[in-house]
Amino acid sequence: MNPFDLSGRLAVVTGCRRGIGLAMAEALAAAGADVVGVSAALEESGSEVGRRVAAHGRSFEAYRTDLSDRAAVRALAERLGQSPRPVDILVNNAGTIRRAPAAEHSEQDWDHVLEVNLSAPFLLAREVGREMVRRGTGKIIFTASMLSFQGGVTVPGYAAAKSAVAGLTRALANEWAPHGVNVNAIAPGYIDTDNTRALREQPERNRAILERIPAGRWGRPDDLAGATVFLASDAAAYVNGAVIPVDGGWLAR
Repeated sequence: MNPFDLSGRLAVVTGCRRGIGLAMAEALAAAGADVVGVSAALEESGSEVGRRVAAHGRSFEAYRTDLSDRAAVRALAERLGQSPRPVDILVNNAGTIRRAPAAEHSEQDWDHVLEVNLSAPFLLAREVGREMVRRGTGKIIFTASMLSFQGGVTVPGYAAAKSAVAGLTRALANEWAPHGVNVNAIAPGYIDTDNTRALREQPERNRAILERIPAGRWGRPDDLAGATVFLASDAAAYVNGAVIPVDGGWLAR
């Protein structure tokens, strides 16, 4: 038997419309999972992620949800709970970033970043996780960050949220591992996505980042595929509360 086979399982992936979330959704579909995609701007039909999932012979359902809206997140959780098919894999990937020096970082930006990056993932994990605990099985994967380990520069809200995601991963693992639910996180390094465009467009900052990465390049979204499938699969049955860096060696340097 292939411990990485996800055939017959249903995965929910937030922030799936582009970047890391898109790569995660496609990787799960390639491993056999059907996918429910969640994003604030996700097309109801004809989306890129939908096409990629379908290309692997798996079903795709689109849920358009603004994860900065607490009521919308609750409605999403209720909708997932009422589905006749239970969620086997929850990938809490959606995130946002607001850049400003700490002395100029507005409360509005702080609240928005924490709502999307921390509160929404917790609410979804709580609601979906409750049912997983009842069933005695399930996989929850958070997207953490290098700033789960470091402080970053001019992103205090993002650094606070991603540090908290690492703590939340461990806290939920402590409670739910005895019930057959694996809770872990992936910490992407510097990946070529919209969130990092501002860094890549600054020549000195871009050069400094590349000089520290032993792999010598920015990561690609599909570099997260293997870790995602691993944590979603039976191969990770004894992995609990881990925050796994996929960073080209950034933290080792």
